Amino acid sequence: MNPVYLDYNASGLVRPEVQDVMAKALADNGNPSAVHAAGRRARARVETARAQVAELVGADPTAVVFSSGGTESNAQAILSALAAGCERLIVGATEHPCVAEAAIASGKPVKMLPVDARGVVDLNKLRQLLGQPGKAVVAIHHANNESGVIQPIAEAARLVRSAGGWLHVDAIQSAGKIPVDIRALMADSLTLSAHKLGGPQGVGALVMGEGREAIRIVHGAGQERGLRAGTENVPGITGFGESAVCAARDLSKAQAHAAWRDAAEAKVKAAGATIIGEGAERLPNTLFMAVPDWESPQQLITLDLMGLMVSAGSACSSGKTKPSRAILATGRSTMATGGIRVSGGWGTVEADWDRFAEAWVSAYEKHRARQSDRTKKVA
Repeated sequence: MNPVYLDYNASGLVRPEVQDVMAKALADNGNPSAVHAAGRRARARVETARAQVAELVGADPTAVVFSSGGTESNAQAILSALAAGCERLIVGATEHPCVAEAAIASGKPVKMLPVDARGVVDLNKLRQLLGQPGKAVVAIHHANNESGVIQPIAEAARLVRSAGGWLHVDAIQSAGKIPVDIRALMADSLTLSAHKLGGPQGVGALVMGEGREAIRIVHGAGQERGLRAGTENVPGITGFGESAVCAARDLSKAQAHAAWRDAAEAKVKAAGATIIGEGAERLPNTLFMAVPDWESPQQLITLDLMGLMVSAGSACSSGKTKPSRAILATGRSTMATGGIRVSGGWGTVEADWDRFAEAWVSAYEKHRARQSDRTKKVA
């Protein structure tokens, strides 16, 4: 039986269309800063991709700054907000580590914005935090990378604007799965990453809201209008643009995952799993679940041997499981090392979700039976 890839939130499989345009760009590799014919062709590829990425999120192409990925772009957004006069940071409790760590590294005061039991940010607490002295840059991701919980960005934006602050939205997980429009979200800055869309790894973008300016954090020559030095990754950027086009085209298809996910969710819940983010609006392709008596690494290994590739809701290092940030933030500490995330994408079919649910339920039943046998032997 062929293996099934259900880890698109970590990195989507590269789309065939993307592979094709990248191969052509690699075969015709000029420097986009050069004035000769090959250089002009490379420049055209970069600017075409810029327009394609901008179109995906309803932005002007001049607002897009290409980068090495979402981590770099998130850091650039935060430092741009601070350079614009923000004096402190308010960061969602379930933000991606690259946002939380960039906030801490800025050297400015950082306050955590709590979430409720579903994983949704507390807007009343945000209002209170914004009322404290000093303009704040507020970082809230559009959708959580683990649970898929979608945040009330527009509502948060109104609060931030009324306080004279800057709202940064990490839309890396949401783009291509649900509609993302920087104007509708009222974000001052927004970040994207190609490999979440079925594009290549190592390419991202910072998208600036109207009236906002980015500062340069990578110094050197004048690439990216002086906002990001270094020769552009033309094949990668070309692939990014094509993945944005494909993601926009397939947005309605992405919604089909919700019914498939819900059916799988019902099966694993009946077998004893807790659904993280249940009751909140979530990305249609994402299932984040946890149990208190089966560690994430063991679940991943078991499923991998069964031909199913998913990921842990927590980071693993040296054989030790770190508690999931998203699970801890919702108050479920007893399950924080037992979470797994299942995420579909452009190459996923309904049968893949069915196979996952059946495999996990079977494996969990065997695990509990082994645990019960050990308990009897000890007794």
